[in-house]
Amino acid sequence: MPMAHPIIALIGVPYDGAATLGWPGARYAPAEVRRHLTWMLNRVQGGQIYWVDEDRIVPFDLGQLHDAGDAAVVPHDLVATLAAARAKTAEETRNGRIPAVVGGDDSILFPAVAGFHDAVAGTVAIVHFDAHLDLMDESPAQGRYSHSSGMRRALELPRVDQRRCVQVGTRSFNFPSSKRFIDEIGLAELPARTVRRCGTEWTFARIGEVTSGADHIFLSVDMDVLDPAHAPGVGWHEPGGLTSGELLDLLVALAPRVGGFALNEVNPLTDAGPKTTILAANLVFQFAVAAAGRNEG
Repeated sequence: MPMAHPIIALIGVPYDGAATLGWPGARYAPAEVRRHLTWMLNRVQGGQIYWVDEDRIVPFDLGQLHDAGDAAVVPHDLVATLAAARAKTAEETRNGRIPAVVGGDDSILFPAVAGFHDAVAGTVAIVHFDAHLDLMDESPAQGRYSHSSGMRRALELPRVDQRRCVQVGTRSFNFPSSKRFIDEIGLAELPARTVRRCGTEWTFARIGEVTSGADHIFLSVDMDVLDPAHAPGVGWHEPGGLTSGELLDLLVALAPRVGGFALNEVNPLTDAGPKTTILAANLVFQFAVAAAGRNEG
């Protein structure tokens, strides 16, 4: 008897109060991503969709992408907002769904991982796609929970296995203290330059090597992992990033192994029309279709 396909729970976190550097505006992303998702959902017929990239018809019921609504954000209260996002992610995970958290600035990385971590047993590996390291401990200008500290706080969770986590697509320049922290805990780095030179198949294999042995994998995508030519609607531009095709290939390959997903730093206010939000909606939908295929066969 075939196994039931997993249900993806879309959770919005419309908050950008921790975007203390760069451009605010990511609070508008969940609504825009939902709006553009309707275009792809229109292509579902009779519980199936034609996956053109793979030249096959695959099962996909509209109920497999469940809109769980927004976390109860508190615009003036960062800590309360993080707690609400964490609780909602944990609730959906405990209900047997795969959380797909759409922020919001990248401070939301922490409560998304934390909520998933709270709801599962065993070790968690984080695969973090981002231009930036997000490993700041704290600073007088940004505190401990800004969009520069999401990965640092997530790595401190007791069952996150730091040596089975990997950052992908990082580039440009960052703090020397972050490099010292990377070396101290043994965090794996696959900069954008390495991905470009070695290709997506090598990158996928390397991610598999790093995360091997973890009980669960959480995938987090900051949209600025992409080159600004592909995703202008983000919180800050870092040249030299991944292409949309590279990210889509890696996300689809990883999705069947992933128990939780977050997509942050989509900024409709800096976008070139809806270019980046359409791409973000496509990433969410491709994740949902690919994740649904984990029980096929």
